[in-house]
Amino acid sequence: MGAYASFAHYYDALTRNVEYTRRADYLCEILKREEHQPGITLDLACGTGSLTIELARRGFDVYGVDGSMEMLSEAQQKAAEEEMELLFLCQQMQRLDLYGTVDTVFCVLDSLNHITSPKELQKALDRVSLFMAPDALFVFDVNTLYKHRHILADNTFVYDTEEVFCVWQNTLDAKTDKVQITLDFFEREGMVYHRSSEHFSERAYSHEELAEMLCNAGLELLHVYGDMSFEAPAEDCQRAVYVVRKPR
Repeated sequence: MGAYASFAHYYDALTRNVEYTRRADYLCEILKREEHQPGITLDLACGTGSLTIELARRGFDVYGVDGSMEMLSEAQQKAAEEEMELLFLCQQMQRLDLYGTVDTVFCVLDSLNHITSPKELQKALDRVSLFMAPDALFVFDVNTLYKHRHILADNTFVYDTEEVFCVWQNTLDAKTDKVQITLDFFEREGMVYHRSSEHFSERAYSHEELAEMLCNAGLELLHVYGDMSFEAPAEDCQRAVYVVRKPR
């Protein structure tokens, strides 16, 4: 079974609060502010393809990349239901290998935090930079140190939806700001509940660490915003948005 296999099946039910339509509008506004034409667009770590589809609806020439075949299977099914012919590639970010350069890269919903090794994250940023055309924009977000230390921390969350009952348990390593996450899913079928589990980790990086990695990858940091805003991140901001350019 691949990574995020169980999670892929329940991902959409557990992320209905994400508001992909609003998030796509926000990303479009970032491009507008930078006077940047999207051109060929990569939705990196696209998951089940919700953002990819929203961008396609807006006329973007977009395709998605994700490291989970199970996530991409959900994405392909959703695209087919929308009668969209979208390309989805199964690749890890650290080994990104595209057919050519892209003009815009989006990587949202703390996907980079899932790379818990600084060395591996640097590899991922290097690969993204390699396939960015001159003047291309890279917009990504990350969970902040505040979120890992004060929101995720060692806390447990319970989600009860029509599709699934989920128990989300965290264990924080205070030395590395890495959170070990265990998800237990309970899906009801008649009078019986079927249980499945998922285990993965996320790591929070400081702004200084990210800025250094971006510089090492040959990328220019333009702005850092609070989530879904155009203001600097507050001290208690849970997600920060980075806008980065590939210099000419």
